[in-house]
Amino acid sequence: MTIYSFENNSFQNIEQTTFDSEGLLERKHLQSAIKQKLDVIAPDCLIISEEFAEWTGSQRRIDLLAIDKKGNLVIIELKRTETGNHMELQALRYAAMISTLTYSRAIEIYQKYLKSIGSEANAETNIIEFLDWEESQEELFGLQVRIILVSENFSKELTTSVMWLNEKNLDIRCIRLIPYKNQEEILIDVQQIIPLPEAESYQIKLKEQSDERRKAKNSPKDNTQYKFQEGIYNKRKLVLAVIQYWISKNQPSNLSELLETFPQETRPGGRMFVTEEEAIEISLKGQSRYFLGEDVIEFPDSTRYAISNQWGKGNIQEFFNISEKIGYLIESEKN
Repeated sequence: MTIYSFENNSFQNIEQTTFDSEGLLERKHLQSAIKQKLDVIAPDCLIISEEFAEWTGSQRRIDLLAIDKKGNLVIIELKRTETGNHMELQALRYAAMISTLTYSRAIEIYQKYLKSIGSEANAETNIIEFLDWEESQEELFGLQVRIILVSENFSKELTTSVMWLNEKNLDIRCIRLIPYKNQEEILIDVQQIIPLPEAESYQIKLKEQSDERRKAKNSPKDNTQYKFQEGIYNKRKLVLAVIQYWISKNQPSNLSELLETFPQETRPGGRMFVTEEEAIEISLKGQSRYFLGEDVIEFPDSTRYAISNQWGKGNIQEFFNISEKIGYLIESEKN
């Protein structure tokens, strides 16, 4: 593939180069850039570790370890060479070694990674929110291991092996990064070569059907419903109903008065309330984390706040404790 610039109504050829000739290193430059903008090669994935090597009897390291929106583990391997250098075999070893990783161990690994990058975020809260779970669902975590290979190019032997492995129901993608140089500027052409984009949507649909059948068969999901003031609610709606009821009875004049009863820490690892503007901004990023619309709280001082809708078995106990303390009766009903 040739890339051109268009200047003065004419095409100008942009020279293809190599990472090696431009002095771009695998870990220092490419891995660092991909880590900062993962969606370039792996949309809807969350990095939980870098240079992962926490296994016994081996010094091998996974360049980047991530999870996808379905809770699958994702191994990302990088090479700056023009052939890939047997990286598919290396990644398969990693996949086998990581396949038994548990949900609780993944949280420990991710918490360590967050600390290494200077983040004070709670690992489990981040994972639950990323996966759009109401609560921890350990039985649905890590059911599959995906592999993403990233290189300047791939040998025919490697691509033939990957296509054969994918036919055997593995999930391996090959992403080619081709560098070009336009004067002093480096341009990167990102191409997914396996599977071909036009065939990928069909393959994804087949996998999704299989995954849904497996989840429906194996999931002991907690479907507990709760009775409060003659209404029946799931965990998310229960929190909303209780707070709205308390407000109707106590008429707080501002957020501070509400926080005296329901502190921000009521939801462990996250904020119970945010301003309406912040909640909308989060929603525009595709993350529905707070109740909006008619459920927004408006105080007499005209400030408006949204209530968190991220509630599940793993973080709702403190809310139950507060509700009991203020004399609210909440009864559970198992579906």
